[in-house]
Amino acid sequence: MFRIGIDFGGTKIEAAALDGHGQIVARERLPNPGNYKAAVEAVAGLARRIEDRAGGKATVGVGVPGSISPATGRMRNANSTWLNGKPFREDLSAALGREVRLTNDADCFALSEAADGAAAGAPSVFGAILGTGCGGGVIVNGALLDSRNDIAGEWGHTPLPWPSHAELDHPPCWCGRKGCLETWISGTGFREDHERVTGEALSGAEIVAKAAAGDAGAVASLDRYIDRLARGLAVICDVLDPHTIVLGGGMSNVDALYERVPQVMAPYVFSDVFTTPIVKAKWGDSSGVRGAAWLWPLS
Repeated sequence: MFRIGIDFGGTKIEAAALDGHGQIVARERLPNPGNYKAAVEAVAGLARRIEDRAGGKATVGVGVPGSISPATGRMRNANSTWLNGKPFREDLSAALGREVRLTNDADCFALSEAADGAAAGAPSVFGAILGTGCGGGVIVNGALLDSRNDIAGEWGHTPLPWPSHAELDHPPCWCGRKGCLETWISGTGFREDHERVTGEALSGAEIVAKAAAGDAGAVASLDRYIDRLARGLAVICDVLDPHTIVLGGGMSNVDALYERVPQVMAPYVFSDVFTTPIVKAKWGDSSGVRGAAWLWPLS
């Protein structure tokens, strides 16, 4: 028996089959077609091809931006807005002729890292994706937190804590609100903040490289980013106090975060001691497909 995990991203769709030992035995990715009907067909075709290559029957789990409304069974809160309001899980199940399990992509990331990744064995885990967008997932005793409204971990659309006066005047998020963490601590937010302040349109990697070389503008941009990330994670610690925090997404490759963020966080956390480890994802880009596969137990 194999488990197929599918990471449904805004620009690409990736699928992998895992064997009983959690090893990837087949893998494929393709561009996201960007419209609903074609996306359903693409995911179904991808799952069938991966199953054929794995050489056995497989369960299918899918990680998506957004989540399923418990009231309607339809997609909501996806930054790929053409998914919202659609019965994506049901349509995928019908296309494949079997039940498909589907949850938020940040939940899949957190589940993967808690199962056999950087947070394996931790009683509770908060997984934060810092990529094109920003999301979070909560794991308790090895399982996704079973929350009332199925929104546990929707960290990217909470406000930036303790904002300065300048931070209150900020462009709106795609969700229609202003001040969402996603607009500050995603990789996109990091680049846009640097451009607003310096006038330089650079990639995140270029800004980090310039900071390492001592460029004053880039150093200041990275300092602001670290302080904002520390504020955002401090609130998670005040509410959940997780045993481990795992970072993923493009910004998780910035080594300075692991040394500096805990130091900056400590004064914001409502405690006289702060020892929570902040670690880099073990599985990197593979966490999405691995976590989606983990939505099914081995049978």
